[in-house]
Amino acid sequence: MKPINLDYLSANPLLPEVQEAMIAAIRANLGNPSSPHQVGDQAAETLEKARESMARLINSPSPQEIIFTSGGTESINQAIKGVALANTKKGKHIITSNIEHNAVLRTIRRLRMMDFKVTSVSVDENGRVNPADIAKAITEETILVTVMHSNNEIGTLQPIEEIARITREQKIPFHCDAVTSVGVVPVDVQRLGVDLLSFSANQFYGPSGVGGLYIRSGTSLWPLLDGGVQENNKRAGTENLIGIIGLGVAAESAVREMESRNHHCLRLKKKLIQGLKNHIEDIFINGHPELSLPNLVSVSIRYIEGEGIVLMLDEEKILVSTRSACAAGALQASHVLLAINRDFADAQGTLVITFGKETTEADIDRFLLVLKNVVQTLRAMSPLYKK
Repeated sequence: MKPINLDYLSANPLLPEVQEAMIAAIRANLGNPSSPHQVGDQAAETLEKARESMARLINSPSPQEIIFTSGGTESINQAIKGVALANTKKGKHIITSNIEHNAVLRTIRRLRMMDFKVTSVSVDENGRVNPADIAKAITEETILVTVMHSNNEIGTLQPIEEIARITREQKIPFHCDAVTSVGVVPVDVQRLGVDLLSFSANQFYGPSGVGGLYIRSGTSLWPLLDGGVQENNKRAGTENLIGIIGLGVAAESAVREMESRNHHCLRLKKKLIQGLKNHIEDIFINGHPELSLPNLVSVSIRYIEGEGIVLMLDEEKILVSTRSACAAGALQASHVLLAINRDFADAQGTLVITFGKETTEADIDRFLLVLKNVVQTLRAMSPLYKK
């Protein structure tokens, strides 16, 4: 039986056209985009074509406002550390939220070792930041606000436009981790009003190990990597041209197909949530009921551990996750779920179910049937469960 992939959060499968483009590029033996000869010029043209495709996806007014990186983590590090180090004369205060990805949290933790101060605002029971809390946290020394576009564990979308209006009025750079949003839902950097926005190709059917950062023209930023002058002198090192080609093709596909993909995913999401409620008692659906990603469902199943569910589903060739791959294996409960007032035990019994354009209704039906049996088995062994 073919495995059912409900763990698109870890990495979307590569689109056939992305695979073909990358294989063709490998066979073409493309050169170094920085080389001053015909082969280098050809490689540079290919690189810029991908940059233009990415600019169209996020509606960047200029392709040169986009730099390519090794993925979402590097892009987030570049944005936060780059702005922080470029603005130390103004101050050392950063504002963020309680539910950010580990790439943000650990980057900020590193800056704290360099005497930066951090204010982390709370979220409501659906995981939404109140823009008024951001405004209240701003001081004369605030040099950066960083809030994610959508949460990678519960899918909640944040009021980015409202926060951006506040940061623009105060002339404070605003970074947005949009790794789980770009290519999945419409992301328009001009409408959002952000100054920096991180993205990763593997969230919209492109290859892993490549991503990028939108940097609004005029934003002060120190390079994270010192070396050559690649990527408009903002990211040193020879570009991963093969990966970037794949990213460009995936971006073009996302522009064409986003509406149909979202329609498909929303239908599956509705079916999945209703099925969970019908098949299993004592559950919580996490995240905002409307303002959330169309391809993600987070469910906390009481009295049992999520890791046990994942292992038993894996034996049935059904792939799910308990949280993002970057945090998998962590013994502590998810900081995101604790922030929305789930208790420790319920947080430990949480599944993150993500899907995409290849997922079928039959896949959802089989998952629900197997999950029901798995939950019954585990609860029968649980000392916490009393029917």
